[in-house]
Amino acid sequence: MRKIVIPVDFSENALNAIKYAVELFKYEQCEIFLLHTYAEEIYKLEEEKQSDDLENLKKETHSTAVDKLEDLEEKIKEFSPNPKHRVKSIASYGLLIDEVNDLVNQENADLVVMGTRGRSNDRSLTFGSNTLQVVKYIQCPVLSIPENFKFNGLLNLLFPTDFMIPYKRRELKLVAETAKSYCASVHMLYISKFPLESMRQRDNQSFFKEQLRDAQTLYHRVEEEDRITAILKEIDALKIDMLVMVNSRYTYLESILYESTINKISLNPRIPFLVLQNYHRESY
Repeated sequence: MRKIVIPVDFSENALNAIKYAVELFKYEQCEIFLLHTYAEEIYKLEEEKQSDDLENLKKETHSTAVDKLEDLEEKIKEFSPNPKHRVKSIASYGLLIDEVNDLVNQENADLVVMGTRGRSNDRSLTFGSNTLQVVKYIQCPVLSIPENFKFNGLLNLLFPTDFMIPYKRRELKLVAETAKSYCASVHMLYISKFPLESMRQRDNQSFFKEQLRDAQTLYHRVEEEDRITAILKEIDALKIDMLVMVNSRYTYLESILYESTINKISLNPRIPFLVLQNYHRESY
């Protein structure tokens, strides 16, 4: 059974991410965890109200969150009455990254799904700050959905890689199974003026192909000097429906995500963006 964690802040972007997720995995047995964390909300309320009664503030906020989560579950039943999907709601007094990581490890979750922006919806930023933190630090694949993006099938996935790092078998399996559900093609994109030369690269490419043997894989090499430009060009040229990248030290994605400020991020995802994690995870 696929286990999916969806952090929610009750925004339209969060609702849109839920709609995309239930459509993408409509053919699979899924357990979907709607997680709302409200520690930051408590801190703001405490400052605004100058409240000394922290426990009552927590109880009130928790009760409101539970009610909103129940309403959200009812909405999901209306637009996606899928008997293969079981939805659970969690309202937690804690910080987003800690609570998501704890839930991911506790449930051995396969995926976290979020909108690229949250309630603030600051259009000057590629990602909302919460989404960026989840993409960078959660030890589980993260799928971010652009604002207002609607699921309309899945035919082509783009996977830029230099084949220098070993891939996680479980995470490639997620890509393979998702592609297979829609008979989609996975396009490997190697951006370099030189062909694959090292034994490491060839071994990793072979492992990649083996793990995705049930999906159609296609290999592309381009010599564009700017990696981001190359990726965006291929998204258009190949009519890509989902971008897949690996978050690990010294990869393309690491250089994009670890800019000094969020608004310097150059890669502006116009399509769903699946980030695989190459970090050790105890529950694997």
